[in-house]
Amino acid sequence: MLPDSIIVLLKPNSMKKLIIISCIATLVYACSGGGDKPAADSNTAPSTDYFKKTEPDPAHEAKGIGKFTHVDIPAALDAKMAEAGKGIYDIKCNACHKLTKEKLVGPGWSGVTARRKPEWIMNFVTNTDEMINKDPQAQAMLEECLVRMPNQALSDDDARHVYEFMRKNDGVK
Repeated sequence: MLPDSIIVLLKPNSMKKLIIISCIATLVYACSGGGDKPAADSNTAPSTDYFKKTEPDPAHEAKGIGKFTHVDIPAALDAKMAEAGKGIYDIKCNACHKLTKEKLVGPGWSGVTARRKPEWIMNFVTNTDEMINKDPQAQAMLEECLVRMPNQALSDDDARHVYEFMRKNDGVK
C-alpha cells in the first residue's frame, strides 16, 4: 500500500503539476549544458571569436557555394549602401547576431569581413541551406552555434548591402 503523501500526488490535478515541473526541470538541465564542461579558469574569458582559425587555413580563401564568384569591393565605404544594410540587419539579423564578437544565437559580426571573403559571406546569406549542407566552414559554424541559420530570402542587392554594413561595423571608413 502506498503512503498517503504519494496517493495525493497521483490525483489528476497534482499529476499535471508533477509533469509540468518535470518538463521544466528537464528543459533547464538540457539548456544548461548538463555540467559536462570543465570549470573555466576565472582569469580566462571564454572565446567568442567563432570564425577565427588558430592556424592558417587554405579554406579561408574559399568563396563558398553559390553565384558569387567575384565581388569588387572598393577601399572606401559606401555609406548609403551600409545604411541600407543596417536596415536589413535591424529587421532580419539582429535577433540572432550581435555586432560585437559575442555569440547570441549565431556568431557575433565583429571582424567577420577580415576573416571571410565577401563572396563567402554573400553566398552564405543568399544560399544558406546549400552552404550549411556542403561548405566545411559553414558546417563548422553550425557545430559551434548548434542552430541552423534560416534562409532570410535576401536578394543579391540585400546581400551586398548587408556586407557593406558589416564593413562599417568593422571600422571601414
